Amino acid sequence: MAMWVFGYGSLIWKAGFPYDKRVVGFINDYRRVFYQGSTDHRGTPEFPGRTVTLEPAKGEVCWGAAYKITNKEDQIIALEHLEVREKQYDKKVYVDFFTDASSSTPLVSDVMVYIASADKKLNENYLGPASLEEIAIQTVRAKGPSGPNREYLFKLENALVQIGFEDKHVRDLADEVRRILLLQGELVDY
Repeated sequence: MAMWVFGYGSLIWKAGFPYDKRVVGFINDYRRVFYQGSTDHRGTPEFPGRTVTLEPAKGEVCWGAAYKITNKEDQIIALEHLEVREKQYDKKVYVDFFTDASSSTPLVSDVMVYIASADKKLNENYLGPASLEEIAIQTVRAKGPSGPNREYLFKLENALVQIGFEDKHVRDLADEVRRILLLQGELVDY
């Protein structure tokens, strides 16, 4: 039986595991938000970066990419990879995945997605909501083993453009980060 994984952040542009098929589409009733702290990839324990998680949002859609993995060995490799990569995300949920906005029938059901919950007892890295300016300042300053936090943001913005979707939260944050960088006299080549 095939395993499906939905990516709404860096998984859109970098799966990091073998898969049979990548399909662009969306899940319902969730929205992407920069509320998860990253102390292992795009920040440090002393100064966490911010990465996206999903929060329930009735009537909204979150675009991304779903990966189909059929080979049992590849499924094991993918799960081992994801359990390390997504270790700061404390929940796995299974959702319906759609490719057609006019259809009420999903392309695939039971697609696995990693989510960082807002429960600080279960997820010590959850940062939660903040003003756009506060999130942008943190994104400009944070760096981790995987690179600058701003790089993650700009890659996500670009990946969403590549799949034909604009996320207002991502775009607004990217624009605010560019504004701050320009004010600081930094070249903005993103």
